[in-house]
Amino acid sequence: MIFVIIFQISKTSEYVSVLKGEEKSRKQNNKINAFLMVIFLVLGLFGAWYCNELYYKKTLFPQGSASLEGKEIDSMLLITIAITGVVFVITQVLLFWFSFKYQEKEGKQAFYFPHNTKLELLWTTVPAIFLTVLVVFGLKFWFKITGDPPTGHHVVEITGSQFKWDMRYPGKDGVLGKVNFKKYNSPVGNTLGVDFEDDKSWDDIHSQEMHLPVDKPVKLVIHAMDVIHNVGLSHFRMKMDAVPGIPTTMWFTPTITTADMKKKTGNPNFVYEISCDQMCGKGHFSMRGVIIVETEAEYKKWLSEQTPEYFGFYPDKNPNKAAPDTAAKATVTTAALAP
Repeated sequence: MIFVIIFQISKTSEYVSVLKGEEKSRKQNNKINAFLMVIFLVLGLFGAWYCNELYYKKTLFPQGSASLEGKEIDSMLLITIAITGVVFVITQVLLFWFSFKYQEKEGKQAFYFPHNTKLELLWTTVPAIFLTVLVVFGLKFWFKITGDPPTGHHVVEITGSQFKWDMRYPGKDGVLGKVNFKKYNSPVGNTLGVDFEDDKSWDDIHSQEMHLPVDKPVKLVIHAMDVIHNVGLSHFRMKMDAVPGIPTTMWFTPTITTADMKKKTGNPNFVYEISCDQMCGKGHFSMRGVIIVETEAEYKKWLSEQTPEYFGFYPDKNPNKAAPDTAAKATVTTAALAP
């Protein structure tokens, strides 16, 4: 129907042109189109402003970054938006205003402007300088968050697989055990391929949630088990690819606990989310993880309540678990002493 309507309008316009005369009709259409250009400019700029007013509060900007490093990213983004925004407004105003001002008029000849060295150097050099400065600041920050974290940082390993996230924490030794893809599902259930022949892995903790202490730098060691994923931490303004066979790293410092963010947003159900920002299959949309940012005391309490994954596979080697015979004897003795 839309195609038929457009076709009929165009045919009607052709018939009107024939009746009026093609030259006269063309000039009238030219004036109308020039006027519509100005209308489109005004409505377009108003629409851009209105959409910003309408949806800005629904973005993550009003909440602010939940990490120290994320504040720097927000600053760089705002500077980039300001620079490109000014250029956008200037170029669009000139584009549509020139279309109106320099429309075809009776007795006016077109002026051809094929070459101007100074002007070409100006519009090439100035953008190049601005872009170079932005890129340099971006690279400087990139090298920072992918480099060595500050002393006293925590380490968390995060592994993506279709379609979930798994976390692994080092135990009291502070060192993560080795991972070997050949160890996958050996013993059965070893989905992260942890090498339990490495004694550094015996106290490592496997979790489905990421717990982080507030105001402490955390280094993420990122893996993928199948295809390329991407660790997206939008509240912290961080993201990094998870590539099979190639561990990647980044670090940041959480500054707002989950409890404080619930108060700040007025949302009692608020949670920090881990999203997959790389299309990874039909279940990509559901690949969601949860981060709990808490106080140092709460974080240490949570860690103390976790059982190393090694003892889940080899319970007989758990020193905190009483042997069956000992437990049975203790039960008999207690029953005999009971009044």
